[in-house]
Amino acid sequence: MPREEKSEAGTLYLVGLGPGSSDLLAPGAVAALEDADVVVGFRGYMDQITYLTAGKELVSMELGQELERAARAVDLAYGGSSVAVVSSGDAGVYGMAGPVFRVLTDRDWNGETPNVITIPGVSALQSAASLLGSPLMQDFCAISLSNLLTPWERIEQRLEAAARGDFVVALYNPRSRRRDWQLLEARRILLEHRAGNTPVGLVREAYRDEQRVVLTDLASLEARAGEVDMFTTVLIGNSTSYVLNGKMVTPRGYE
Repeated sequence: MPREEKSEAGTLYLVGLGPGSSDLLAPGAVAALEDADVVVGFRGYMDQITYLTAGKELVSMELGQELERAARAVDLAYGGSSVAVVSSGDAGVYGMAGPVFRVLTDRDWNGETPNVITIPGVSALQSAASLLGSPLMQDFCAISLSNLLTPWERIEQRLEAAARGDFVVALYNPRSRRRDWQLLEARRILLEHRAGNTPVGLVREAYRDEQRVVLTDLASLEARAGEVDMFTTVLIGNSTSYVLNGKMVTPRGYE
């Protein structure tokens, strides 16, 4: 069980579930879920942990209801409950930690009650990297291509900076049915600064039954864009990255 003592006003656990495989769920996350009275999360993520939630109050909501989930969890914690808010991957990487702290900010949280404990999880970029080989051995960055909360102009600036800086790039939220052009625009920006044979890894549903790992390159990414969706993490190498017997490798340095 996490070491922090629960406060009288309740506890908020921000739990990262990792990629979904039970053997990659951190022991601290298991302990937090066992301690919680209530578990709050997206329905799809809740389905991954039914073996840990028997007998608990469950609050399931759909994608797009992140602030509603956060508000409900905060309400329950202020009421004295021990509440686990679950995210896939790591709660602090494009996860529920952000919405929860936004609600706490709006409620003038005093930093003590309720007690807030973040439990880290294996992030999507870590899961993807482990399946691809060793693509993250130099400086890298994560960029979400979703412009629902961030203006596309700002995302373009970040892509341009990453391309100029020769960062390995992990793309989150790369493509959906309604957002089908951002991935190819990101490819265009990156191709202005790196070669067409730069390795690209597409990892869908890492460590789940539907797992799919594809190695391609920047030049060929346009033809494979239809294989990418919101369950895919895209890793794009830098100028030193290469493919070795089906694995994507970025050497530790430039020498």
